[in-house]
Amino acid sequence: MKIFGSLRQSATIGGVLMAIFSLSAPLSAGAETSASQKDALQFSFETLESQKPLPLSNFKGKVVLVVNTASQCGYTKQYEGLEKLYEAKKDQGLVIIGVPSNDFGEQEPGTAEEIAHFCKRNYGVSFPMAQKEKVSGADAHPFYLGLKKALGDEAEPKWNFHKVLIDKNGQFQKSYPSKVTPESEELTKTIDSLLAN
Repeated sequence: MKIFGSLRQSATIGGVLMAIFSLSAPLSAGAETSASQKDALQFSFETLESQKPLPLSNFKGKVVLVVNTASQCGYTKQYEGLEKLYEAKKDQGLVIIGVPSNDFGEQEPGTAEEIAHFCKRNYGVSFPMAQKEKVSGADAHPFYLGLKKALGDEAEPKWNFHKVLIDKNGQFQKSYPSKVTPESEELTKTIDSLLAN
């Protein structure tokens, strides 16, 4: 009986130790995953016209504003504000990346050449433009899937000209709906704060 009692006691202690180990392992792994989920620098686009890689890691040390764009939207005039914002703050370290998307209302049906021509002719866009991508849903570009993991479902674009702000360390910081314009104090104050850090 003593032998069985000892065996039961050993099994109980072993079980407790295994439970503790199994609880602590996921916590540390989860902490690592959480940190890496916020890292936007792991993602890459392709440039609109040349289809060359456009890795976000190129912009470490800069503040990056990623905007999903469309040429036939009520918000399309925000291109003008985005270009002004870029010109005003690029020397301070701001990068703006436009990501054309046909996800919402099919308002970006054009080819890469047509989109590039439209942006330059109508708004003088000089900031980098990426290839047309899906920005919502399960088959969205990995950048946007990463955004959802980092900031939650509410950060996913719901319409054209949704804005995503990334800090100098490449961390997802904040997501802004389409109605927040490039001139909005809500956006510009945060950009200025990130540029100053």
